[in-house]
Amino acid sequence: MLVFLFLLALCLPAPVWAQGAVIISHAIAMHGEPKYPAGFTHFAYVNPDAPRGGTIRVADQGTFDSFHGFIPKGNAAATGSVETLLTSSADEPFTEYGLIAETIEYPEDRSWVIFNLRREARWHDGQPITADDVVWSFETLTTKGLPQYRFYYASVAGVQKLGPRRVRFTFAEKGNRELPLIVGQLPILPKHYWATRDFAKTTLEPPLGSGPYRIAEFEAARYYVRERVKDYWGKDLPVNVGLNNFDRIRVDYYRDDTAIRLALKSGGIDFREENQAKAWALDYDVPAVKKGWLNKQLIRHQMPTGMQAFVLNTRRAVFSNNKVREALGYAFDFEWTNTNLFFSQYTRTESYFSNSELASSGIPEGEELAILERYRDRLPARVFRTPYRAPATDGSGWPRANLRRAFALLKEAGWIVRDLKLVNRDTGERMRFEILLVSPAFERIVLPFVRNLKRLGIDARVRLVDQTQYINRLRSFDYDMFIFTWGQSESPGNEQRNFWSSAAADNPSSRNFAGIRNPVIDELIELVIAAPTRESLVARTRALDRVLLAGFYVIPQWHIRADRALYWDKFSRPTIPIRNGVLTGRWWYDTAKAASLERAMRADTSLTPAESDTGRPGFGTAAMVLAGLLLIGYLVLRRAWRTRAL
Repeated sequence: MLVFLFLLALCLPAPVWAQGAVIISHAIAMHGEPKYPAGFTHFAYVNPDAPRGGTIRVADQGTFDSFHGFIPKGNAAATGSVETLLTSSADEPFTEYGLIAETIEYPEDRSWVIFNLRREARWHDGQPITADDVVWSFETLTTKGLPQYRFYYASVAGVQKLGPRRVRFTFAEKGNRELPLIVGQLPILPKHYWATRDFAKTTLEPPLGSGPYRIAEFEAARYYVRERVKDYWGKDLPVNVGLNNFDRIRVDYYRDDTAIRLALKSGGIDFREENQAKAWALDYDVPAVKKGWLNKQLIRHQMPTGMQAFVLNTRRAVFSNNKVREALGYAFDFEWTNTNLFFSQYTRTESYFSNSELASSGIPEGEELAILERYRDRLPARVFRTPYRAPATDGSGWPRANLRRAFALLKEAGWIVRDLKLVNRDTGERMRFEILLVSPAFERIVLPFVRNLKRLGIDARVRLVDQTQYINRLRSFDYDMFIFTWGQSESPGNEQRNFWSSAAADNPSSRNFAGIRNPVIDELIELVIAAPTRESLVARTRALDRVLLAGFYVIPQWHIRADRALYWDKFSRPTIPIRNGVLTGRWWYDTAKAASLERAMRADTSLTPAESDTGRPGFGTAAMVLAGLLLIGYLVLRRAWRTRAL
């Protein structure tokens, strides 16, 4: 019998046998078990036989002056060359699978995690990815990198190299189920590359990476091209099969969205996700769409839409009063805006976790109520009695009842009207503030809001700035009000500290743009992070959502439950829908479609393709020759005229 038990012990995985509760796996889920078992061949939502090749051209707005996106300096472009220890699937709420790491070890309380790196993992220069790279990346990013890393990994007590390809992270708290997953999201950078470079400085030298793409060419502020790494070490991993199918990804920069739309319709770029309702409704009534050359599709998704809103900077005295913040929300007429500007495409946002089960609704009950009861004496009564509802109007453009309610709240807060101006009852100072914008497209949305604010006697002004100034002002919290979107996942966790915690309120470059300092919110964030089950996570997140809404830190705007995609008909994608809508990483260049598109355009008398070096559809050769002759004639005539004049 003893011999049998001894032989049985030898057959068990060593850590399980030696330490009892240690789990060794190819993947780790936030709650429950991973969908894909060990030995899976590919994710279900990809085409494992997708051909590789071709180019996809996309656009970005503004400019770039760096390829170093890990420091709070410059305006960096994405290189696509940096990888992580783990990678997410797109059809689960939050599960991570091994990428650089082959296996993961962790105890049931998740108080630490060990990553065992793949032997084949390589940097683009051929050197292996080692435990030294992992340790150096963590220590560097949390000391010299973007402040978000310090918040995100605040609960990591230490990192230790256990061997050439074995690393252990120890956590300062037990029961934080998310920590092993988010440590797996750590970007791994090459220690040997940065040893001879200053990590704290911006650079236009594309840094060394390990991913499927690297920068092949670029022109600062204008474009860059990511090219497939032909000997990429991870191309056959199950998590990569059917993904990263394009040989080249070209990103061109344009001044604004209008220029990007023109580039799309003329064939200068291949794909765009439209973010403006008016443009979606009116700007694509063109022959290319009618003939099916340029596809225009709504792709539904099931992802939380987060919170897009007017953000009120509570660091400013004018927004320090809760009643003032609540009152200003009555000046935003969503119903009129949605009907007249958005062609009724949007839904009003009434949660920081909208379009998900995490959103609060109705009156709190069950576990959510039990959580909130702990803080009853520190919360407004409305949290327990009244469901949050954004102010609504009849859509006429004259929200008389809402403005009356706003006046009443402002009066309670010490603001009254004198000579048609809203002034502080004690100091006589007029209420005034600035709404900071970076996109001209938002002016038509903000100006009706400003009109209603003026009806309240408020001196509200709009300031449009360039992208660089905008980024720097946000980093230093130098604004009164601006528009921002907090994206949310289906499994919120440690990032909530960076969004709403008191510790983040005064930290440059954090995302606590509203300057929230609320001990109850701080405690609710920690409860969300420590949620032991999915059901508990939902209840705790709803409680956090309800308290955030009760603080009126933002004026919620709107959301849509689909991605608005436009792309030239030379790409294919799997038919299996995914939770997060568009994922061009699983698309591929379809040579048959591309050839068919070219033939159709050549056969059309109004437009022929004449593919250029970049593959863009354009005017035919005859038209180009004619245009060239006209240009030469013009230049000859101008030269003759100048000669005669002299």
